[in-house]
Formats: sequence, C-alpha cells, structure tokens
Amino acid sequence: MLKMRILMVLTVAAVFAAGFWLGKERTSKAAAKDRVFELRTYTASEGNLQNLHARFRNHTTKLFQKHGMQNIGYWAPTDAPLSQNTLIYLLAYPDREAAKKAWTDFRNDPDWKKVQQESEVKGKLVTKVDSVYLEPTDYSAMK
Repeated sequence: MLKMRILMVLTVAAVFAAGFWLGKERTSKAAAKDRVFELRTYTASEGNLQNLHARFRNHTTKLFQKHGMQNIGYWAPTDAPLSQNTLIYLLAYPDREAAKKAWTDFRNDPDWKKVQQESEVKGKLVTKVDSVYLEPTDYSAMK
C-alpha cells in the first residue's frame, strides 16, 4: 500500500513538473491538441539501478531523441523501497502514432541493440516496465 502511495505521489509530481515546464513552451494549438505523453516506470533488477541510470545517462536519452521522443524528465524516488530499484520518466510525442513509430524505430536501432547487449552481459537491468499514455486535461497548463 505504501509503495502504491509513493508511486502515485511520484506520478503526480512528474506530471505536474512536466506541465509547468511545457506550459512555458510555445506550441501551436493544433500540435498541442494531438500531443501525447508517456509516463514510464522501470523496476531495476537487484543491484542494477545505478547501471540502469548509467545506460540512460550515456546512451538511451540520446537514442530517444534520435527517434523523435522528447525527453521531458527523469526522476529517482527518494524513499525506500522505491529508491532502491525504480526509475520514472516522462516522454512526449506529437501524437500516439508517432509514439508507436518511435518505439518501433528505437527497438530496431542497431546502436540500441548494441548498447542493450553490452549493458546486459551479466543479466537484464530491468525486471518490470509500466507504461501509461497521458493527454493533458482542458484545465492543464500544457493545453
């Protein structure tokens, strides 16, 4: 129950922070209308959270950008137990179809395949991935 509460607080904080930041960006109403966000939560395998952070820091965020995924923010929980194994991040796409294409292109990218293989020599870094697609409400600063 505590873990779920912490995750919900982190989710709200992540979306709020993204809304604040994106509210300052200038986008056309047409583009903003279809824009979609993806909130992802990764559970790292035991002892691999720092390796997961390193992979994102050194490779993954750049590859996301290469494939049209907008890196909005990355968060590390501050309270145990989530602080020991969780990475939360938010991406943005022009629309849901662009998100689907971006993930397909990313997963098939030879650079990603190489990075993944090299970083998982001793085993998988992630045991669970949760993904939620979001759209701003009509009263959001992002609308």
